[in-house]
Amino acid sequence: MSPLLPRFFVLAGCTGLALVMATPGRAELTAEQHQVPLEEESPDPKLTKIVLIAGTPSNKPLQHEYFAGCALMRQWLKEVPGVWPVLVAEGWPRNEKVLDGAKAVLCYMDGGDKLALLEPARWAKIKGLMNQKAGLVMLHQAVEVPAAQAQEFQSWLGAVWQKDIGSRGHWDMAFKSIPSHSTTRGVQVFAAPKDGWLFNLHFAEKGVTPLLVGAVPDSGRSTADAKSHTGRAEVIAWAYERPNGGRSVGFTGCDLHIGWGWESQRRFLLNSLLWSAGLEVPADGVTVKWDATSLNTNLDRKVFAAKTKKAAAPAEAASVPPAVVK
Repeated sequence: MSPLLPRFFVLAGCTGLALVMATPGRAELTAEQHQVPLEEESPDPKLTKIVLIAGTPSNKPLQHEYFAGCALMRQWLKEVPGVWPVLVAEGWPRNEKVLDGAKAVLCYMDGGDKLALLEPARWAKIKGLMNQKAGLVMLHQAVEVPAAQAQEFQSWLGAVWQKDIGSRGHWDMAFKSIPSHSTTRGVQVFAAPKDGWLFNLHFAEKGVTPLLVGAVPDSGRSTADAKSHTGRAEVIAWAYERPNGGRSVGFTGCDLHIGWGWESQRRFLLNSLLWSAGLEVPADGVTVKWDATSLNTNLDRKVFAAKTKKAAAPAEAASVPPAVVK
C-alpha cells in the first residue's frame, strides 16, 4: 500500500465533520514549499521552457494540491533532456517575464470565476502566448471559464466546460481503450477510483482528438443535455491542434493528489507536456524515477475553521426566561 493511502483515507474521513475552508486569496507557502525554486529562469535559451502554474490552496487536504502536483511535474521534467521546467505558485508569476519564450504552459488551479488568468492583463499575456503557438495544458477545474471568455478559451484549448450542459462529480473511472497518439505512448489501460471529473464540454468543431474516454454513472448527469446522452462514454481528456499550429491538451481529472501515483496517468500528462511544447515524445512515453513517498511532499497548509451552529429558535408559544446575571 502506498505510504500516502493511510493519511489519505484518514483525511478523507474528516469530510463528515462540520469544517469549512478558511484560506486567504494568497496563502503563505509552507517552509517545505519555500525550498522549491520558483520562477527559475533557464541557464540555456536552447532548452525548451515549460511553465507550470499552480493555483492557490483549495478544497480539502490531498485534493486540489496544486503546488505539490506542479512541484512533482517540475521534478520529473528535470529528468527529461532538453527541457527546462519553471514552477509558478499562487496562480500567476510575480515576474511575468518568466513566461516569455515558454513553449508550453500548464495551469493547475481552480476554474470558473476563480480562474487566476481572468484579469485582463493576464488574459492578454496568455493570448499572446497562444498567438505565438505555445502549447497549453489545462487540468481539472481549469477547463471552466466564465461565459464571457468561453468562446476565446475554446479556441485555445479545443473545449470549454460550461454550466449550461456540463456535469461534474466524483466516481470511479476506468479507461479501457487507449488510442494511438503521441500523448498516449506507453500509456496502458488504467483505473482512477473516486477522482473528480468534469464532462460534457463544448468542443471545437475541428482539430479535437479524444484521448481518454470512459463510462460515467448516469446519476452524475446533472444537466438536461447530459441526461439526453444516457449510457454514452464521455471524453475526459483530449488533444487539440489549433489552426495556427499550436497544441493543447485538456484533462478534467487530477482532483485527488493520489492520482500522481498512477503510472499511466502520470505518463500521459508528462507526454502531453512534451507534445504540447512541440517536442518528440519517446516511443515508450516519458519514464521517470518514481518514489511513492514523494506524494507526501510540498502539500498545502489547509486551514480549517469549525462551522458556527445557529442557535435553535424558541418554540412559537414558549416563554423565554430572562438572562440571569451573576
